[in-house]
Amino acid sequence: MSTEPVIARVNGHLGHLTLNRPAAINALTAEMITSIRRILARWAVSDRVRTILITGAGERGLCAGGDIRAIHADAVTGGTASLDFWADQNRLDATIAAYPKPIVAWMDGLVMGGGVGISGHASLRVVTERSRVAMPEVGIGFHPDVGGSWLLSHAPGQLGTHLALTGVPVDAADAIAAGLADHYIPTDRLPDLTLELARGDAAEAVRSLAVAPPRAELTVARHWIDSCYSGDDVGAIVVRLATHPDAAARAAAEVITTRSPTSLVVTLRSLRSAAVLPDLPAALVQEYRISAALLRLPDLVEGIRAQIIDKDRRPRWRPSTLADVPPALVDTCFAPPRDRPDLTLA
Repeated sequence: MSTEPVIARVNGHLGHLTLNRPAAINALTAEMITSIRRILARWAVSDRVRTILITGAGERGLCAGGDIRAIHADAVTGGTASLDFWADQNRLDATIAAYPKPIVAWMDGLVMGGGVGISGHASLRVVTERSRVAMPEVGIGFHPDVGGSWLLSHAPGQLGTHLALTGVPVDAADAIAAGLADHYIPTDRLPDLTLELARGDAAEAVRSLAVAPPRAELTVARHWIDSCYSGDDVGAIVVRLATHPDAAARAAAEVITTRSPTSLVVTLRSLRSAAVLPDLPAALVQEYRISAALLRLPDLVEGIRAQIIDKDRRPRWRPSTLADVPPALVDTCFAPPRDRPDLTLA
């Protein structure tokens, strides 16, 4: 296997991109983003390549997100590398969404954060019996970016709000129910899928190998999710969940109370705003503004420290309660950056 972080191969009419950092569950780096954008640009005008397949190396997952340790170091030192990374990542996600040829995302194993950006905007999104899909950013003092606000705000009912505010992973069936994936194909059929994509129509190849997914638990839970997660007040949502007779609702309330209060308030506003924005590019611009603001707030550094660096799982959020999150602070997260140009997706 090549040591290159992104492997590009052409087989028949298939351009196959493999994210190749298996030890890091293929977490994205700036180098990988640049490489993927360059390869996709070349294949977009290639007469030979008709379909793109994106997979992850190793057995653990497609992509665990961005390089969180690098973001932590950047935030601690007051750097700007994360801003450049997020800008390029958003440009890549916009490219994938508007790509002129079918892109098939093989969402096997862990798919989180930036992994959802790589796969969630593809034209054919395939999950397997091993898929675990999540936007867990509120647990590290961040927010659902990479177009996550767009995807989650357009999920059926309030499923997206539930996934955004808890950050919990879901399996293949629930990913399909929430609109984060389209088809369920068992893992051992990847060689067959690759062969069919190389020689035929992408949509037909996926349909021919897809099977019915297991029952989606989120669909069963819609009776409490839709009622509890309505409105624009995170505090009210938590109260409704905590007092609901369904034990799953009460468990969700307990999870939410461990997340960054600032991130929760910003995330809910982001989702509600994204629901009425005209398109994905507009959501990506809004998300970039939020990311730039949260990079300078204390919860991102503290959240990554607690979850990734020290792993004590005991973040000390500032402020520590939802009631103490200043509305003016939330407003600043949605304003254009003051110290650098706003995001452009060209």
